[in-house]
Amino acid sequence: MTGLLKKYGYVPDSGKMRDDIDRIAANLDVIKTDCILKECFSMMDLTSLRANDTPSGISKLVGKVNGLASAYPSYPLPASVCVYPNFASVVRDTRNSEDLHVTVVSGCFPASQSFIEVKVKESEMAVADGADEVDIVLALSAFLDGDYETASSGIRTLRDAVDRAGDLQGRKIVLKVILETGLLGSVEAIAEASFLAMEAGADFIKTSTGKVDVNATPAAAYVMCECIRSYYEATGKKVGFKPAGGISTSMDAVSYYSIVSTILGKDWLDKSLFRLGVSRLANSIMSDVEQKTVNYF
Repeated sequence: MTGLLKKYGYVPDSGKMRDDIDRIAANLDVIKTDCILKECFSMMDLTSLRANDTPSGISKLVGKVNGLASAYPSYPLPASVCVYPNFASVVRDTRNSEDLHVTVVSGCFPASQSFIEVKVKESEMAVADGADEVDIVLALSAFLDGDYETASSGIRTLRDAVDRAGDLQGRKIVLKVILETGLLGSVEAIAEASFLAMEAGADFIKTSTGKVDVNATPAAAYVMCECIRSYYEATGKKVGFKPAGGISTSMDAVSYYSIVSTILGKDWLDKSLFRLGVSRLANSIMSDVEQKTVNYF
């Protein structure tokens, strides 16, 4: 057992994980009700992270969210719109409600391969432009080399930077740390990264950028949620969970909802502690609820 796993008394149990995931998967058709789907809709970080994103395109996306109450009055707002940092002000200035948060990816997303000073400046500028939530990537260049102190220090530095920038505007900024679980190589490494990020100040831990071959998986989600539970039991601090990358169907959403419900319980089934990072999921949920093809977003 490695350092952080020993500290929090976490021993991965592959057999139990496999059995639990199989049991959850077998029950998804029962769980997938319109009510649960709309809950998942309210927990979405509606995401656009394309190389060809434009201010007008992001404005159009936010405009669709603004028009949701008129077009589909029974649906809740998504939790946020997630964009590149240079579009933070576009979302802020276009949204009709501050309940729709401005989320940005920052810290030289998706690879986190740059100088910490560059990551800090980018994150500070995003908050100054209206970001309510900042998603950064664990520095795998350090973590995979076993340099946990540098990896942790990078998160702590960005935690301090967004807090200072938020304080200037009288706002509390949510920091999410992306572990890029598909590149970590083992259950133990996912657990180590989870505890490291939480200790360094993450409000949420997030599976993936969506920019590598393997993104969110039920197994990675299971381990991360177990680590969140262990951390909460040890510290009393509730850290949120965000699966992202490849979540495109209603069944995907319900699967992660069920994993969170099973391991962390009902307290976590709220947008303050559970998010889904999505670009295509919204139309899938709406199509299932409406029982016809919906291409609203």
